[in-house]
Amino acid sequence: MPRQADPQIEQRILDAACRLWSRGGEKTLTMRGIAKAAGTTTPTVYERYRDREDILRAVRLQTRMELLTAVSPTRSLAQACKKYLEFAMAHRHAYEVLFDGFAEPPSLHEPWPTFNLMRLRVAQRLGGPPRKHTRLMLSLWSLMHGTAMLMIRGGVSEPLHAQMIHACLDAIEAIMRAAEGPDRKPHSGPKWPAGLILGEAAESKISRR
Repeated sequence: MPRQADPQIEQRILDAACRLWSRGGEKTLTMRGIAKAAGTTTPTVYERYRDREDILRAVRLQTRMELLTAVSPTRSLAQACKKYLEFAMAHRHAYEVLFDGFAEPPSLHEPWPTFNLMRLRVAQRLGGPPRKHTRLMLSLWSLMHGTAMLMIRGGVSEPLHAQMIHACLDAIEAIMRAAEGPDRKPHSGPKWPAGLILGEAAESKISRR
């Protein structure tokens, strides 16, 4: 009898790629290495994924969904930021390259679910539609990402680890209080362009005009 196809093979390949990505980042993702980790053959991997870039995209998307899963149960922006940083530290290699080239295709045109969830939390606190707060969310995300990368690249451990996380959270809260206070001032630089859309998959674009 002919051998039955494994209905779970595509997910098994992706799970194997995610494990390799988490352990060693992008450099560990070779089609042969993924096949070995998944217990299958290299041709089988190519049957499911066109090339390495195709599987990289799938891994990025799954990792972003895992980040969203970690952050979603939180009830406040501060809790969400803390969970975000904890995820980054628990998945160091994966996080290091998760947002490489984030402002360029294909990453630009992929969903950023955690960015959007946290932007929604900002909107719920300050009022108005989420897109109104994209610039503010970008500043908060930059602060979180910078803190995460400093801790990862710096090999930070206790007690500095806890201090850096809470310093980041304190800075985020200070920014939010300034944004909601009666004396808030207009931001520097030009108005946010209507054609500059981030985190919304196919709608995301950076207008050159």
